[in-house]
Amino acid sequence: MVKKILFTLYILVMLCMGMTTIIEKYKGSDFVSEYVYGSWWFTALWTLSVAVGILYFVKSKVRRLSIVTLHISFVVILLGALLTHMFSEQGMIRLRKGEAVDTYLVQGKGGNVEEHKLPFSMKLNSFDVKYHQGTDAVEDYESKFTITDGSKTINAKVSMNNIFSYRSVRFYQASYDRDLSGSILSLNSDPYGIAVTYVGYALLFVSLLWMLFDANGPYRRLLRSEQMKKAMFGIALLFGFGLCSQAAPVLPKETAEKFGELNILYNDRICPVQTFAIDFTKKLYGSSTYKDFTPEQVLTGWIFWGEDWSKEPMLKFKNGPLKETLQMPDYTSVNAFFNRDLGGYVIGPYVQEYYQGNHDKFHQQVADIDDRIQLTMELRRGTLLKIFPYTYRGKTVWYAPTEKIPASVEKNHRIYMQNVFLLLYDHVLAGDYAKVYEIFGKMARYQKNNGGTSLPSDSQIRAERIYNQIPFATILFMLNLSMGFVMFFFTIRKLIVGKSLGRGIDNTVTVAGYSVMTLSFVALTFCEVLRWIIGGTVPMANGYETMLFVAWTVMLLSLFVSLRFRIVLTFGFLMSGFFLLVSHISQMDPQISHIMPVLNSPLLSVHVSIIMLGFALLSLTFICGLTALFVRMLKRHSEEQLSSLRLLSLIFLYPALVMLGFGIFIGAIWANVSWGQYWSWDPKEVWALITLMVYAIAVHSGTLPSLRRPLVYHAFVVLAFLTILMTYFGVNYFLGGMHSYA
Repeated sequence: MVKKILFTLYILVMLCMGMTTIIEKYKGSDFVSEYVYGSWWFTALWTLSVAVGILYFVKSKVRRLSIVTLHISFVVILLGALLTHMFSEQGMIRLRKGEAVDTYLVQGKGGNVEEHKLPFSMKLNSFDVKYHQGTDAVEDYESKFTITDGSKTINAKVSMNNIFSYRSVRFYQASYDRDLSGSILSLNSDPYGIAVTYVGYALLFVSLLWMLFDANGPYRRLLRSEQMKKAMFGIALLFGFGLCSQAAPVLPKETAEKFGELNILYNDRICPVQTFAIDFTKKLYGSSTYKDFTPEQVLTGWIFWGEDWSKEPMLKFKNGPLKETLQMPDYTSVNAFFNRDLGGYVIGPYVQEYYQGNHDKFHQQVADIDDRIQLTMELRRGTLLKIFPYTYRGKTVWYAPTEKIPASVEKNHRIYMQNVFLLLYDHVLAGDYAKVYEIFGKMARYQKNNGGTSLPSDSQIRAERIYNQIPFATILFMLNLSMGFVMFFFTIRKLIVGKSLGRGIDNTVTVAGYSVMTLSFVALTFCEVLRWIIGGTVPMANGYETMLFVAWTVMLLSLFVSLRFRIVLTFGFLMSGFFLLVSHISQMDPQISHIMPVLNSPLLSVHVSIIMLGFALLSLTFICGLTALFVRMLKRHSEEQLSSLRLLSLIFLYPALVMLGFGIFIGAIWANVSWGQYWSWDPKEVWALITLMVYAIAVHSGTLPSLRRPLVYHAFVVLAFLTILMTYFGVNYFLGGMHSYA
């Protein structure tokens, strides 16, 4: 009876959290914070779940110390959360330069704002927004203030990821006034909850590792069990092997590439013009090349022969209501959208309707086309070509040739910036490409002499040019998926026919598999290193980069684990290929940009890498489950083979749970350091917790004996994978929240 109550409460908690994230999408964070997460009934539900769980744990007479401490750690963490809920106080304090403040604002129930008294006064001395040199990309926000406590005066500083604590009150940089004369700090006082919660985290870390390495624990017993030895033979039986003509004028290729070697302020960072040219061509045409032209030739074609290129069918038209309404081909020209008989700009009225609030699919496609057309217009006007740096009093600003250049720029520099393109036009129209090449070289020297510290290093430029030339995700997803399907085909044929194609062929497939996986892993590692060099930070700050990291992790695990379990190589090809495919075709942005200030923390890299490692391991349990279910449908199996796949899946599942637990709670520590709350019930946090709770069920076969049946277990882990998809993709593209960038 106790077990049934516990299981019901466990499921109810997960359902409540999952449904609340959906409610939050429509009702807002304040609503769910007040009526769900901050409500008495939600606290009571957790409290009752813990109480029943303790009762069941005691009745079960669990004596393994590593398991006992693991479950105690969760109780301590929840106790800390309860203390935080009961005794912590959070608020905001607005500071203005030179004004003493001794109160702060707290949001009460119903959205009412209450003013509370501080035990000391504060006065802002200065607020500064720091930018990456030569760009408008923010590097950090910094507030300097003075605390006056009686006769005591303390000078303090707060910036992103750097807090200040005084008398159990912690201050965090939250926002600022647009005139830069005021700063808004968040403050947090949690005298009991943080200490207890951190004790729980420490106990959790120790007990998770203990669970993996405990000689008499469930994981080590699994590794040395007779069943595992039989599983090796069962898997060996199951898998019979292991391992155009120029329609518009362009510059000569070499001349255009010389222009591509210049630097430009683009996407809030300084990068080679080549990068801008690739993105420009992709945005218009859907590919990095057009006909036989390089991206640099396309870009310079639009710059110097804009009228001719406006006739080119470069705009890719996606299928949808707009294409059907206008009866457009797959590719059309910019000029096709301008018709005097139809009032000028053909889609102009629709664009106006979009900005008036009509965001149906038709108008979204209108806005997309308009965005791309405006891109060509801005390029032809020269406003996008911020390629002229000027350093004044240690600050570098990059200018475009047609923008208004301030008087602080020396006259000879202004004249050069405003006239060099006029000179280029003359030589281009005269066909004197040698002179054009020479001027591009002089522009490069101008950038080097005037770019100051804003210019990327030589190694960064070389890395970016190499990265631009190789479509890593495209090549590797095709390679890995193709190899995965080939190896899977051999598996299925073995099951249907009942015999392999011969030892020689099987060995060839095995060697080919290891070789291709090694080559693919090295290539993706090279890609990650290049992005690291270019961006200057570990490439795990957005959805695209984390997808690449998951694929990299899957390949690394596959290479090691397949030395013992050859089937894992097939799994590795399929899953890494899938993650690379997702990064290739999804809405994720592969552009490299400066990291947001709040993400500029070493804890980010640790948090993301550990979480992604856990997801990679769980993806392998998913492939184990799919394989078992597929084999079951073919009716070419034995119970021993399905058991073998279950044991292999468990080999991945235990460390996956450890990684997921580590990652979630390291993220909580990072959140506490960055903005004063170790748990904010953000949708990504909630779904990560749900994922951990769902997969934790799979290792409790003692409590749920049906999970010992291979078919039930495999069906469960296949369905459980839906929580990972929701955590990663559902939150990013549907629910939103603070973590939707990842």
